[in-house]
Amino acid sequence: MELQKMNGHSRDEGFDGLDALAEHEEFLPHKTGGKKEIHFTDFEGKTSFGMSIFNLSNAIMGSGILGLAFAMSNTGIILFLILLVFIAILSAYSIHLLLKSAGVVGIRAYEQLGNRAFGHPGKMLAACVITIHNIGAMSSYLFIIKSELPLVIQAFLDDQESKGEWFLNGNVLIIIVSAFIILPLALMKQLGMFFILSSHFLFIKIPPTLSCRHHVIYKKFNTLCPLEDTTHHNSTPHADHHAAINVTEDFCEAKLFTINSQTAYTIPILAFAFVCHPEVLPIYTELRDPTKKRMQGVANISILAMFVMYLLTALFGYLTFYGAVESELLHTYSRVGSRDVLILCVRLAVLVAVTLTVPVVLFPIRRALLQILFPDKPFHWARHIAIAFCLIFVVNLLVIFVPSIRDIFGLIGATSAPSLIFILPGIFYVRIVPEEQEPFLSRPKIQAACFAALGFVFMIMSLSFIIIDWSTGESRSVGGH
Repeated sequence: MELQKMNGHSRDEGFDGLDALAEHEEFLPHKTGGKKEIHFTDFEGKTSFGMSIFNLSNAIMGSGILGLAFAMSNTGIILFLILLVFIAILSAYSIHLLLKSAGVVGIRAYEQLGNRAFGHPGKMLAACVITIHNIGAMSSYLFIIKSELPLVIQAFLDDQESKGEWFLNGNVLIIIVSAFIILPLALMKQLGMFFILSSHFLFIKIPPTLSCRHHVIYKKFNTLCPLEDTTHHNSTPHADHHAAINVTEDFCEAKLFTINSQTAYTIPILAFAFVCHPEVLPIYTELRDPTKKRMQGVANISILAMFVMYLLTALFGYLTFYGAVESELLHTYSRVGSRDVLILCVRLAVLVAVTLTVPVVLFPIRRALLQILFPDKPFHWARHIAIAFCLIFVVNLLVIFVPSIRDIFGLIGATSAPSLIFILPGIFYVRIVPEEQEPFLSRPKIQAACFAALGFVFMIMSLSFIIIDWSTGESRSVGGH
């Protein structure tokens, strides 16, 4: 529900610009002699500062963490660190723009900001970008199932090498998992608040991610380089050729700075890993005593926490496998040994996590598609089921035919991620903040416009390099120098 617009208030009415609003004790002013206004929605936020940090950190975390070591292997430690700091700072600034825009109009959803800035086309644009990004997230989760589930089954069967059995075929397994686990959950009318909050926030993402990070650090000190099977990979047909390129005298030396054809995927992978912007305003809504300064603190701490986690995971993953690290880090550990109990436990935790996350991600995609295709239509089971089935079918096709999760990270990270982080927050800010408060040529609006332009440049350059890499046939499933 959109509350009263604040951009029509004058200074005499107690509204003295964005800076005063940011420091105001309450997000919306009280009506004179009346009851206190409710923040954003028809209920007061009850979530504590610490829990809001926890929720936003979970919104940031995702499958992108598994591609960071690959990114470091193709940039070197120093360049990766520079780019990671760069993306983290820009993500925090992007949230700053969203919060200030929301402060002007008092709305609580990314799509509603688009509607306020550009009308219905703006709302549809935001909804489409979020939908594309969520489809990319679903694809990455299913790709992890495709990659890791055969290894788990193989470990339980104590089978050292696949002989072509159907139950060790990743493509077959994702179809089975989609049909018998994901689709039934997706057909529910509502997942329920208990499932979404307790499972998604407390079980699905935090423990598997922490266990993965601890596993990566532990294995660094228990894995020798070069690996015994340095010249043999079992992930994709491309791997043998790439291994031959990487086996050099300095194969097990850390690179501080390096550039190759795979470096083009680094910024998209980092951008994909930091996207949380559609969840910022809903979390802001639920924050107790919501002020812009308080929510910006939540965002800054969450981004800093994820920065540390991402850096440790990338660094120790890279220092374990160096040039042999694959685009899906966890799969690289299959070369250490399928019987390792720690590896098996981490794989099981991650598999359960991503399997249960897919239907959670599908619900907002379906809701966005219903708004785009069937606005103002009441709930109907036929549409509900058909959209879920089509989404799962399309995502399964993508995962079956895409050769590497790196391609998913790269494509989504070069299209929807810069739109959500750079372009849309910048242009929303320029359009929403009234000129009487900030003229078009004021420093904040010039910065926001440049920020959006930077997103366009980043998108075009990343897509161009990725397409060139695809067209030259130099794509690989593992990193290298």
